Amino acid sequence: MPEKSKRYDCAPGCPVEAALDVIGGKWKGVILYHLGNGGLRFGALQRSLGGITARMLTRQLRELESDGLVVRTVHAVVPPRVDYTLSAEGESLRPVIDALYDWGRARQEKAAEAA
Repeated sequence: MPEKSKRYDCAPGCPVEAALDVIGGKWKGVILYHLGNGGLRFGALQRSLGGITARMLTRQLRELESDGLVVRTVHAVVPPRVDYTLSAEGESLRPVIDALYDWGRARQEKAAEAA
């Protein structure tokens, strides 16, 4: 059985470390996946994630926006409407996110077969 807590020794400035610093964590990759299917309003994004609090989603979206991966558009209507979409840099991550999806799906199927 593979070791679950394997640590990779990555020298300072390692590109993998830099990438995971931006998209790592429980929610960022999933947020990017859902936004890859098109722009979403805050409430729709929260519903699609299931289990994330509004506070955590706000925090993750702000970090992704700060890192240039997500664009936040506020519409001047009542009630206020805010849409989130992937930026051009966020779009460049789609092949990575799609590869993670495929890998995760295969892993789930393998686990289901073993059960």
